[in-house]
Amino acid sequence: MEDGRWDLKDLEAPARKRYVMGDETEIGPAGAPDGGRHPQGGGGVGSPFQTRAAFIKNWDWQSVVSINRGACERGRAQHGINSETGGACAQEWEALRSQILTLIETLDGLRGFHRKAPFLFFNGNTFAAIGRELSFALFSDLVPGRKREVGSAVAHYIAGVLDRDAMVEIVEGLCESDEFQPGDRVKTLRGSTRGVVRRILPDGRMAWQPDGSQSELIALPESLLRA
Repeated sequence: MEDGRWDLKDLEAPARKRYVMGDETEIGPAGAPDGGRHPQGGGGVGSPFQTRAAFIKNWDWQSVVSINRGACERGRAQHGINSETGGACAQEWEALRSQILTLIETLDGLRGFHRKAPFLFFNGNTFAAIGRELSFALFSDLVPGRKREVGSAVAHYIAGVLDRDAMVEIVEGLCESDEFQPGDRVKTLRGSTRGVVRRILPDGRMAWQPDGSQSELIALPESLLRA
C-alpha cells in the first residue's frame, strides 16, 4: 500500500466461487432502496474502511455474470438477467470499475448492486462473494479465524443481513491487536459468549471464564475480542 492506496495485482476476479448465502432465493423489486441512510464515513482516521483504490477493477461484468451463474447452478435456480435492471447495472458496473473509492464506498456500492437486482436469483450471493474476496486480500495479515470473520461480516453486510454500523464495528474490532490482562472483559469473535480473563499462561494463552459458568476455558489471544 502506498499513500493510502492498495496495489490491486493480487485481487483477481473469482470466476466461480462456492459462496451461497441461503437467505436469498428470488429476485427483489427492481431498483429496491438500500433500506436506510448511510453515514458519510466508515470508521475514523486510520480505519481500513478509509483505504482508497479501484477495488473492483479486476472484475469485469462478465466475471460478475459468471459468479451469478455458478450460484444459480449450486442453488438449482434459473440463471438469467433481470430485463428491467440488468443492462443499466452492467453499464454502471463498468463505469465504476476504474474509480478510486474508499473501501466503505466500494462495499456500499456492492450492496447497492444487490438491491438493484440485475439477476433473476442470488443477487446477494453474487456481490457478497466479490466483497468477501476483497476482504480476504485486504486483510490477509490477520490470523485465519479473524480473516474468516471479517469476510463473513462484509458478505452479510452486502447481502443485507447486517447493518453498516455493526459491520464496521465487527471488522475494526477484529483488526485490533489487544494485550489482555486478568480482569479484562472479553467476548468470542462472533460475540455469542462473553466473560472475563482470569489468568495469562506462560505460553501466552489465556484462561478465561464465560459469564454464568464456573469453568475456565483456554484460548489464544487472537480468538477473543475486548468486550
